[in-house]
Amino acid sequence: MFAAAAAAAPHIAARLLADGLVIHDDYLDAVETRAIADCARRRYDRGEFAPAGIGPAGGALRREDLRGDSTCWLAAPLTEAEAQLLAAFEALRLAVNRDGLMGLFDLEMHYSRYPPGAQYARHVDQPQGHGQRRVSVVLYLNANWPADAGGALRVFDADAAHRDIQPIGGRLVCFCSAGREHAVRPARSVRLALSGWFRTRE
Repeated sequence: MFAAAAAAAPHIAARLLADGLVIHDDYLDAVETRAIADCARRRYDRGEFAPAGIGPAGGALRREDLRGDSTCWLAAPLTEAEAQLLAAFEALRLAVNRDGLMGLFDLEMHYSRYPPGAQYARHVDQPQGHGQRRVSVVLYLNANWPADAGGALRVFDADAAHRDIQPIGGRLVCFCSAGREHAVRPARSVRLALSGWFRTRE
């Protein structure tokens, strides 16, 4: 599994370094998407998800009007599917480092589950004073997502314009984290994704 995802790493890295944002459809095929979504659902059923907060780690506050998802950090023990997917992301990290000399040394990831109506207000992934997060990645796990179901990732440009990216299963979105404002729009169905950041040491 995930051979095509690993093979796409040089192409995704080149587009990221050229444009700062990449939307790569079919990063996972339908079978792979379902396998990872099933991993998330099993973790949810086991009670491994927790309500997400806003603010610095250790002092985050729950504000459902600003952020309504629950999250589960991708940590051991991993399933075989999760381990293989992380290997594909490792190929992407190496490709970005090789071509962009970004010094990325690890990846932190979590599942995020938005119930119907939940959102995440406009924010950045690299808050002031915390510059380790350099590349944000979002992998959508929503099979057969209808075009009118909502839940778009709204990405803002420097000129205050924005684009909406639908959370279609198997779609990967990568963008340079610094200064990139974005938000999650409310959806009419449960919205599931795997989100994270390639980080530098400082």
